[in-house]
Amino acid sequence: MATEKTRKPHDRTSATVPFDRKKPTGDHAAVPALRVLSADEVRQALPMSAAIAAMRTAFAALSDGEARMPQRIHIDITDPPGTALFMASSLPRTGAIGIKTVTLFDENPVGGMPLLQGLFCLFEARHGSPVAILDAASLTALRTGAVSGLATDLLARPDAQNVTIFGAGVQGRTQLVAVSSVRPIRQVTVYDLDSAVARRFADQMSAELQVPVTVATSSTDAVDKADIICTATVATKPVFLDRDLPPGVHINAVGSYQPNVQEVPTETVQRARIVLDHRASALAETGDLIIPLAAGVVTRDDLDAELGDVVTGKTVGRRVADEVTLFKSVGLAVQDLVAAHVALTSAERLGLGTVVSL
Repeated sequence: MATEKTRKPHDRTSATVPFDRKKPTGDHAAVPALRVLSADEVRQALPMSAAIAAMRTAFAALSDGEARMPQRIHIDITDPPGTALFMASSLPRTGAIGIKTVTLFDENPVGGMPLLQGLFCLFEARHGSPVAILDAASLTALRTGAVSGLATDLLARPDAQNVTIFGAGVQGRTQLVAVSSVRPIRQVTVYDLDSAVARRFADQMSAELQVPVTVATSSTDAVDKADIICTATVATKPVFLDRDLPPGVHINAVGSYQPNVQEVPTETVQRARIVLDHRASALAETGDLIIPLAAGVVTRDDLDAELGDVVTGKTVGRRVADEVTLFKSVGLAVQDLVAAHVALTSAERLGLGTVVSL
């Protein structure tokens, strides 16, 4: 493979501008080339404000029935324990097709390796040519945070200013950055079972966001005065008690993506207004909903709406100030696709990445 570090600007800047790759002509087709973006380059190309705007596009397309998105494939690995996920989608308004492959190996952090690793492959939809490979871990963190930012903008109280983060890892960081992009956050509380990790999170995020970040010593203290809660953990049991929640709190639950894993208490699910990223995916994957449904304390009719319905105005966001709202996110392939398309557009304009000739 030949590579060339590029520094040429490009003029495609919109998430809804489709690719316009020219069809090869003549006896010898042009050699396909694609742009490779590292984790740092993905973060440069996709600032949080752009990521949130991209998620608004993704959810509108999903609500309008435009996105094509089969159920993601899970492959469980037993020795050592881990999971491989494969997520594909296409979206005509971007002229793009994409597939993300990520692995999550539980024992990796003990050895100093990332829990989540992977690649996102982006194709143009006119001829099916590959156009980019992006680091999937950074892309996933950004779009997951951005989805919570969008949900917070639509569902949290306008005066919400106190945030609690459960889980002081990569996802917790992007959750906080996203929420801080849509609300005037003045106080942050973090809770993690590893107090050293929580203290490091507090120091780093306080410096980055210029807001006080304190470490809670219990889940009760963590949620006591929260206006917004983000759960981004690998916990298998609920991370807080329903009785500790203040009225009017908004919850972004992003950690649970397996049927036997539950971050949010059943009692909270029972009384909250529930908004989903995608009903079919949530019902197939997340214990946060599957467990309460199996117990009979909620029904499918209680699953109020999808976030795309709120984006497109088919339903309202927050209805009254003191209701508890719960946004349950399992992660969708179309989110990755739109985020990758915007990142590539920006990277070409900024001259980021390495161009590889196949």
